[in-house]
Amino acid sequence: MMAVLDALLGTVNVAFLYAILIWLLVDSLRQSTRNNHARVVLHYFKRGGPMVFAVFTVLSCAVISVMNIALAFYQYSSRRIIGFNSVSLVLTWVLATIVSFYSMRTKVRENKRFRFPLVLILWWFFACIIDALLLSSKLVKKFESINLWFFLSKDNVVDSVSLPLLVLLCFNVCARENSDLEQEQMLLQKEEESSMEEEDEQAFTNASMWSKLAFRWLNPIFKTGRIQKLELGHIPPVPPSETAENASSVLEESLRKQKLKGGSLTKAIAYSIWKSLALNAVLAGVNTGASYIGPLLITNFVNFLLGDNGDSSIQYGLVLAFIFFLAKTAESLSQRQWYFGAQRIGIRVRAALTSLIYSKSLLMKCAGPTQGKIINLINVDVERIGDFCWYIHGVWLLPVQVILALVILYINLGGTPSFAAFGVTILVMVCNTPLANKQEGLHSKIMEAKDSRIKVTSETMKNIRILKLHSWETSFLQKLLQLRETERRWLQKYLYTCSAVATLFWTSPTLVSVVTFGACILVKTELTTATVLSALATFRILQEPIYNLPELISMIIQTKVSVDRIQEFIKEDDQNQFINRHSSKISAVAIEIKPGEYVWETNDQTHKNPTIQITGKLVIKKGQKVAICGSVGSGKSSLICCLLGEIPLVSGAVTKVYGTRSYVPQSPWIQSGTVRENILFGKQMKKDFYEDVLDGCALHQDINMWGDGDLNPVEERGINLSGGQKQRIQLARAVYNDSDIYFLDDPFSAVDAHTGTHLFKKCLMKLLYDKTVVYATHQLEFLEAADLILVMKDGKIVESGSYKDLIACPNSELVQQMAAYQETLHQINPCQEDDSASCRPCQKNQIEVAEENIQEIMEDWGRSKEEEAETGRVKWSVYSTFVISAYKGVLVPVILLCQILFQVMQMGSNYWISWATEQKGRVNNKQLMGTFALLSFGGTIFILGRTVLMAAVAVETAQRLFLGMITSVFRAPVSFFDTTPSSRIMSRSSTDQSTVDTDIPYRLAGLVFALIQLLSIIVLMSQVAWQVILLFFVVFAISIWYQAYYITTARELARMVGIRKAPILHHFSESIAGAATIRCFNQEKLFMTKIKALIDDYSRVAFHNFGTMEWLSVRINFLFNLVFYFVLVILVTLPRSTIDPSLAGLVATYGLNLNVLQAWVIWNLCNVENKMISVERILQFSSIPSEAPLIIQDCRPEPEWPKEGKVELRNLHIRYDPAAPMVLKGVTCVFPAQKKIGVVGRTGSGKSTLVQALFRVVEPLEGCILIDGVDISKIGLQDLRSKLGIIPQDPTLFLGTVRTNLDPLEQHADQELWEVLSKCHLAEIVRRDPRLLDAPVAENGENWSVGQRQLVCLARLLLKKRRILVLDEATASIDTATDNLIQKTIREETNGCTVITVAHRIPTVIDNDRVLVLDEGTIVEYDEPAQLLQNNSSSFSKLVSEFLRRSSQSSFQKR
Repeated sequence: MMAVLDALLGTVNVAFLYAILIWLLVDSLRQSTRNNHARVVLHYFKRGGPMVFAVFTVLSCAVISVMNIALAFYQYSSRRIIGFNSVSLVLTWVLATIVSFYSMRTKVRENKRFRFPLVLILWWFFACIIDALLLSSKLVKKFESINLWFFLSKDNVVDSVSLPLLVLLCFNVCARENSDLEQEQMLLQKEEESSMEEEDEQAFTNASMWSKLAFRWLNPIFKTGRIQKLELGHIPPVPPSETAENASSVLEESLRKQKLKGGSLTKAIAYSIWKSLALNAVLAGVNTGASYIGPLLITNFVNFLLGDNGDSSIQYGLVLAFIFFLAKTAESLSQRQWYFGAQRIGIRVRAALTSLIYSKSLLMKCAGPTQGKIINLINVDVERIGDFCWYIHGVWLLPVQVILALVILYINLGGTPSFAAFGVTILVMVCNTPLANKQEGLHSKIMEAKDSRIKVTSETMKNIRILKLHSWETSFLQKLLQLRETERRWLQKYLYTCSAVATLFWTSPTLVSVVTFGACILVKTELTTATVLSALATFRILQEPIYNLPELISMIIQTKVSVDRIQEFIKEDDQNQFINRHSSKISAVAIEIKPGEYVWETNDQTHKNPTIQITGKLVIKKGQKVAICGSVGSGKSSLICCLLGEIPLVSGAVTKVYGTRSYVPQSPWIQSGTVRENILFGKQMKKDFYEDVLDGCALHQDINMWGDGDLNPVEERGINLSGGQKQRIQLARAVYNDSDIYFLDDPFSAVDAHTGTHLFKKCLMKLLYDKTVVYATHQLEFLEAADLILVMKDGKIVESGSYKDLIACPNSELVQQMAAYQETLHQINPCQEDDSASCRPCQKNQIEVAEENIQEIMEDWGRSKEEEAETGRVKWSVYSTFVISAYKGVLVPVILLCQILFQVMQMGSNYWISWATEQKGRVNNKQLMGTFALLSFGGTIFILGRTVLMAAVAVETAQRLFLGMITSVFRAPVSFFDTTPSSRIMSRSSTDQSTVDTDIPYRLAGLVFALIQLLSIIVLMSQVAWQVILLFFVVFAISIWYQAYYITTARELARMVGIRKAPILHHFSESIAGAATIRCFNQEKLFMTKIKALIDDYSRVAFHNFGTMEWLSVRINFLFNLVFYFVLVILVTLPRSTIDPSLAGLVATYGLNLNVLQAWVIWNLCNVENKMISVERILQFSSIPSEAPLIIQDCRPEPEWPKEGKVELRNLHIRYDPAAPMVLKGVTCVFPAQKKIGVVGRTGSGKSTLVQALFRVVEPLEGCILIDGVDISKIGLQDLRSKLGIIPQDPTLFLGTVRTNLDPLEQHADQELWEVLSKCHLAEIVRRDPRLLDAPVAENGENWSVGQRQLVCLARLLLKKRRILVLDEATASIDTATDNLIQKTIREETNGCTVITVAHRIPTVIDNDRVLVLDEGTIVEYDEPAQLLQNNSSSFSKLVSEFLRRSSQSSFQKR
């Protein structure tokens, strides 16, 4: 025992001596290069505890050093020789004293808390243990003759004095490390706060080499994570090289050098990261070389155990053991740095490419790639290229690994067996390649099916309100389930193919070993235990290249495709080539358009017609007000887009624009943030001008209504704002921009009469009096004030001139439109209108017809709720639900049994071949190979059974979870979708579901299988030395502590990674939708800054998430490297007669993978929990409170219900939330059957709530609604909603064709479709496309104008032929002439129907049998329009008077 300890002490002494020297050298260099502003820290010496601890440590080291020096001199004086151990011990302790003193001085000078180098702490602990063991062994040996002089003898005095000092030293270190230092923090909090923040921000950058090697720079994050829940503010920024700004600038510079149009994006990426790749390649090479040292030395070690080696001394064995330890340590450290370096490169590449794609998306033409394709580039292609950085070194490492393995086999077995092994390896790779190709093909099919499902899911979630109102959600759910079924079938085939690949992976070492050992027997190569075990270890390493080759080839192909897709995207033409911008000072002209043709580009080149044709030169002077009018689809919006340069010019000269521009699109574009941020849009706050803008855009009342004022949050797509509010906010954004030229596309349709008047007078004619304004409008009353009117028809400017000139031509297009408008005015005939009523404007606090939203009352209710992320550990109920989802969990025990039997067969075959080769004469070659092959084949059968059963369980589990989630989501109330952004639903349906489909089952099973492997190795080791079990208990305890310490922080980081990805995608989607606005306002730089900040937020979380994984792995690896080392030491020191050399050699062979296996177990234990968050999130959405049943069998109405259409509201009380005030307060009225009811009221009055109550989107707290005497709360939602019809204010079209949009359920013949198209004046428009009813409709109906979309929705409604119809501003974006025809159609086609109309237009409202006026949830007026108009003081009368006043010819004369 003494000899072993002496040998161990001598060996490790040298290692620590070099380690401390290296640390001292590196830290000295770091201190010399650091720009250290020395700070006087007198307060530091006030810390009594730290200073005492430091001084005691230095003195203890000095005392032990002096005693060892004295002992060395004594030995020299008495024996004239000093032992190697004594010299190394003296040098190590002297160096330790110097380093401890140096460290203390450095920490004091830098104002840091005392923490000595880890290498020094490890030396103290090691010295303490060895000293204790030496002294204990001497005590045991001389226990009977022990006395006081025993401790004071010259041989023992150093150990006797050193041990107490070392124990105190170690105790102090532990105490200091675990102390909270509360008093110290209180004393220094104010003085150190700023410096600590700076240090945290530069934790990685300023870390020493040792800190980076051991990932100690992450310790502060772990400490924070143990104390509190991690937030983004706790995570330090990424190093400067990984920031989006730096990464994108380097890539852009590289692209410039490569001259992309003739060069390659691949080369540009490689050039931008080549230095990091080179360093990473060195680490990968070191790792690969170190991993083969073990199999190479196994032969020597086994021969040593067998006594076949020339040197059988214990020292030789210990040297071998130490070399094993050094090789495994080098392998572990290099692997951790390699993997982390690869992830860092991936972060840089992702940041650079994401910035590049975003920058391009702001510049590309409108007809370029769709939003979905661009998002796909970010979600799939950029991620894939980033992931490839982890695979990239496999290209050259794979042949190196195979060559090294063959070299080892050649050394041990000779030429023929090694070539046989090479042949079989190639054969296995060749067999694996078609499987991998099939795997890749099936994966592509899965992705195609997934894309189709995600596209439908996305569209469905965005329009779920419409689906529920039309009672179509069941049909769309079935469509979605059919798409999922297709995806499931491909997934099943894919996973079964994966089973074949996995079987080949696990059985490949067995197959190669059977052939190789068979070849040895054929050529009569002698097999020994040493050569067999070395070969087995080599075969196990060969598993990796065999398995990785197909995946590597597949990854190279996929990455090449992704790079090509991105390269193709960034080569798209930029948008700004279609106009020439000039300074406003150059000319008195504002806009100059010359003859030309403009075409919205489409993917279908065969159906490409000019969108806009300019036949003559058009000049707009500075300060002019230019109105654009025309019928639906005439090209008003397209003309504005031409002026903005958004439509490609195919012939003619480009547009010239002189001055800055602002744009208000017809469909409001609002970004997430606050109202103020939307208005300022990157500009500095100018309070007085800001207030003027709010007043001019009629926003003061809204801002006063919001509790947070103009800091009121704006949610995704402005869902918590009404249509009028969104329109006015984007108008305010344009006005605040203070541009030279304004383009306003139909800015008055979404607001009521009074508000429209206010906007025109206060905003257009006052705030913008000296600006050039081009506005498209259907409100012909706003034309006379224009300096120039452009009349559009079929994409051409058919008339242009002043109002007076155009109206003077009797047959002009404008005269025809005005005639229709005058016809509308004649329908309004108030009984008696005194002057006071007609001249007094309708006050906005009296009435405002504007759309409400479901969130209109409570500012807090209806905001998107923060994502409900579970905190703490994933609950066991989540695991249990997941495990028993498939077949109630009955296959799980069978799978575990297969794995156990496979492990038994594998170990049994390996032991048999190693044992039998030494039994010369007792086992012949036939028995040797027959038994080995039989055991190997048995293992193959069990592993095949395990993989196939796993595939079956994985598919069924994924399908069960998906069905539970999607069914729950579709049955959720509309309020759930109003408060939950669609991105959250999509993330669960896409990312989380993909994780469940192909990742989690195998990770969870892999963890269990690895545990079985680990336990089997421990059992094997315990057969050689039972003491190993005790050692494993200690190591497992430490590992579990590490895991518990790690998981708290890692769990939150993993959650944050998922959360921080969503804002990037959301900002992308939002920016692409508003690209025209962003370009027009020249705010590309602002949005680039924002996206880079979001990318950095994601990168910092991902960077530290990757780092924490390596932090854990490096510690677990080192821990089990020590275990392996101690196991080898035990094998070396045990008497040869007490061990089976074959079994001992097998222990050493399996021990080579011990560190990797244990690290895999611990890491996977944590990673599984992180991945199970996806299951947790899916289960969250599987238990959403559902709305009322679709069908109640006991309370189904008659099939022909409702026959009459009478609607009764009885004492209706409604609130959206228990904490919110009432929205409807005792509303009682009757809508007579077959009558037309107009509903008006200001924002918040309860109009939309009334409509939603009718469809049971919201349930009444009190009261009821009766339709033909049937209480609608007693029947199913499908029975109710399927019998009602509605056109919402926001017209919704789905991706598909005209046919599928008119008749999604395919219930009507083509003849019926054409009939409704004709009635809605759409037939001619549809016939322009030769595909007729099969003409494509783009996502969200983008290839149709807003007015045309409203007409399609109207046609859809007429096709349903419902008895009760609700029209929510159905014709807001339609010109007056078309509106008159449509109103006529509605009157004719809805004869005998009850029609409830919520409208902004007075002619639309007044053309009703009755008008209901709501205010603050109560009925203010409800009577026939004629009766209400007789009362000049009524709200409705004032509204009509305001409309008539603004429609008079002199209302908007320029001032």
